[in-house]
Amino acid sequence: MTTKESRRQKIKLGIRSKVSGTPEKPRMTVFRSNKQIYVQVIDDKAGKTLVSASSLKMEEKVAKKEQAAKVGEMISKLAIEAGITTVVFDRNGYLYHGRVKEVADAARKGGLKF
Repeated sequence: MTTKESRRQKIKLGIRSKVSGTPEKPRMTVFRSNKQIYVQVIDDKAGKTLVSASSLKMEEKVAKKEQAAKVGEMISKLAIEAGITTVVFDRNGYLYHGRVKEVADAARKGGLKF
């Protein structure tokens, strides 16, 4: 692993030791690659992904921040349809800035509470 990746892994482990999803309040985790962004709502007790959304399904070309905002809107809509209103946010070792913040803000605007 490169030092940047190992740094993120270390931060991620610290976050995961404190943040865990339950059936009542699942964990919403964000993963970002260079081109795409992925969001999952996970019940850690059962070890199941309840809802997921990603930028892979989007056809139109938009800026990465706009892409992240649309994924945030998608995940909030899917989660509310599945009966999930409150989640625990897991930034997955990334800084709460840029695309990760856009996902969180759009999900909040869509009706999720965290």
